[in-house]
Amino acid sequence: MTDDVLRKVAPRGADEGGTAEEAPAETGQARIAAAFAGAAGRAALMPYLMGGFPDVETSIRIGEAYADGGADLVELGVPFSDPLADGPVIHAAATRALEAGVRLHDVLEVGARLAQRLPVVLMCYANPMFARGVERFVDELAVNGLSGLIVPDLPLEEAPAVLEACDAAGLALVPLVAPTTPEERLAAIGGRARGFVYTVSVTGTTGERGAAAAGTPQLLARVKAATGVPVALGFGISTPEHAAEAAAAGADGVIVGTRLVRAAAEAPGDPAAAAHDVVAALATGLSR
Repeated sequence: MTDDVLRKVAPRGADEGGTAEEAPAETGQARIAAAFAGAAGRAALMPYLMGGFPDVETSIRIGEAYADGGADLVELGVPFSDPLADGPVIHAAATRALEAGVRLHDVLEVGARLAQRLPVVLMCYANPMFARGVERFVDELAVNGLSGLIVPDLPLEEAPAVLEACDAAGLALVPLVAPTTPEERLAAIGGRARGFVYTVSVTGTTGERGAAAAGTPQLLARVKAATGVPVALGFGISTPEHAAEAAAAGADGVIVGTRLVRAAAEAPGDPAAAAHDVVAALATGLSR
């Protein structure tokens, strides 16, 4: 499905009279690290995209609009019938995609296209992963050029086999932590984190909120003390002001989901243009 450009950097040493020497493969973990490093002086912007919503081709165009608008990475969601972390807007988008027949292979097609522009981190619940088989599932992500994996309902105790498979494929298994995560558990999660730590700013599900969560600087400081990878903040961030507050509080990355899914749902004429405008506005708030 994907060209070798998704798995390798450009060949070295090619000229008219010689052959190209194949460069070492670029891993997904390396692409994520480069994206955060490339956002030096500001927080990296990571918008969420529901794969296959409102349809497969339009979701590709929305993801490309994210890249054009200033996104550094993309979180790509797999539609699921019973999401535990998603609020009503994202749940509705997933339901619509499932009713239209969107399945994992369609989402991977979206990911493969977008991976030509920027790192893609798949957000998938555990059931589809285990149903497919962990090694097969992870291999499919790598073959399609994706860079990482987020599994919201995968607890620390059940993660070792998935982490091993992701490490072998060069993918980042990104863990989640919350304001309620105890210190000992936070240290264990942070020590095994790859790519970045997804820090949930509030208790509850995804969704737009009127104000940034209280205690965000303290939460980010706790997580940063527990890990050596970047720390990204998500849940409830929906305006440029929220993004600016997250960056000022010390977030290395900012994840925005519901606001963008709503923008696509409310602009059936040109969802990609609407998404571009929201991402571009969010990007303005991320300088530190």
